[in-house]
Amino acid sequence: MNKERLKKTLLFVIVLFVVAVIYYIVNRLTGIGLPCIYHEILHLNCPGCGISRMFFSMMELDFYQAFRYNPLMFILFPFGLFILFDLLIAYLYERPTKFFRRIPKFCWIILLMITVIFGIIRNIEPFTFLSPTEVHENTKK
Repeated sequence: MNKERLKKTLLFVIVLFVVAVIYYIVNRLTGIGLPCIYHEILHLNCPGCGISRMFFSMMELDFYQAFRYNPLMFILFPFGLFILFDLLIAYLYERPTKFFRRIPKFCWIILLMITVIFGIIRNIEPFTFLSPTEVHENTKK
């Protein structure tokens, strides 16, 4: 393992973690977060709308609420972590990835199509339940 790459990676992860914690604290104390430009301009939900709130709910171990904020990204999250871990290990050991590059291109195309379709249908009336939804305490069971 390349020690210089390990140092850079650890520094990057630590900085990323500190920024995420600061963002979480500022958001919880002030309610100020990163706005979705797509939502601000078009008043529609993009495929990623609700992802920050989803992560915050996951950090609080409220997985039902996390799912309600963005069901698609919630389902894809474990796969994303797996791919990220594979890329990190490949970077640290200076070798090709074992998993990421073996995924056929048609799988990426299907994933892109699912994401686009999700972004479209979550804005259509019968499917508005896919929009970021706040679950109130009295409705949870």
